[in-house]
Amino acid sequence: MVFGEKKKSFFGRMSERIADAILARPAIDEGFMEELEEILITSDIGMATTMKITERLRGDIKSQGIRDQEGVRNQLKKIIAELMDKGESHRLSDETPLIILVVGVNGGGKTTSIGKIAHRFRQSGKTVLLAAADTFRAAAGEQLAIWGDRAGINVIKHQEGADPSAVIYDAIQSAKAKSTDVLICDTAGRLQTKRNLMAELEKMKKIIDREYPEAARETLLVLDATTGKNAVSQAKEFGEIADITGIVLTKLDGTAKGGIVITIADEFNIPVKFIGVGEKIDDLKEFDPAGFAGGIFDE
Repeated sequence: MVFGEKKKSFFGRMSERIADAILARPAIDEGFMEELEEILITSDIGMATTMKITERLRGDIKSQGIRDQEGVRNQLKKIIAELMDKGESHRLSDETPLIILVVGVNGGGKTTSIGKIAHRFRQSGKTVLLAAADTFRAAAGEQLAIWGDRAGINVIKHQEGADPSAVIYDAIQSAKAKSTDVLICDTAGRLQTKRNLMAELEKMKKIIDREYPEAARETLLVLDATTGKNAVSQAKEFGEIADITGIVLTKLDGTAKGGIVITIADEFNIPVKFIGVGEKIDDLKEFDPAGFAGGIFDE
C-alpha cells in the first residue's frame, strides 16, 4: 500500500508529537509514557487500545533495554502493526460467485466505496453487478448508477421506496443468468431505526441463502474516518445487527484521525480491508497493517 504525499495529513501530527515528546526528555521514563498516552488518546486511539500499546511498550523498553528515540519509534511501529494485523482476512474473498453486502450510515462514503470496489474487481478481470438495495434514501439508486456508469457496470434498481429484498432477489437472478463473478449490494443506512434495519438485513440474508446458497459472502462496513470516535460507536452498532467481515475506512485523506483504524481493528477484532484516500475511482487502497504503522512515523 502506497500512501504518497497524502499520508502526512493523517500521520504527520501524531508522528511529530511523539517525536517532540521523546526529544523533550533526557530519558525514556514514566513522564514520557504518560505524555505518550495523552498523544495516543487525542489521536483517536481508544483508552483500552492506548493502555494495551503503552503497557507493552513499557515491558519492551525494560526487556530490550531501549533508550533512544529510534528504538521507541521502531517498537511502537511493531506494536501497532501487530495490533491491527488480522492475517489473510484483510483481503476480500477471491471465491466466485461472491456476494458483498455493504452497510454503513448515510453520508459515510458507502456508495462511493461500492463504486471503487467494483472498479477494482473489473480491473482484475472479474465481471461485476451492482444492486441498489438502499431504496429508502432519495436518489441512492441514481447515485449508484452514476458510479456504475463510471466503472462500466450494470446496476439493478427499483423505484424509491421499493422492497430492498426484491432488489436483491432480482439482482441474484440476473447474476446467476449471466454467471457474474461478483454481486455488490448497497443497503440502507438507517441506524437510528436499528430494529427495522436488522429485519431488512435478515430478510436479505434469507433470500441469498435460498436463491444463491453456493455464493461466497462478505459483509463490509463503511466508516468515515473524519467522524473519529463516532466511527467506533457505529462499528459496535452495526456489529450487533450484521456479521461484519471487514471495514472500509473512508476519507483518510482529509483527517488527522488515522488512529481510529487502530482502535477499530483492536477492539472489535475486525480486519480493515480498504482505506479511502481521495475522491477518484482509484483512490481506494488495500489495507496493509505494517505499511500503515510505518506511515505513522516514516517521513
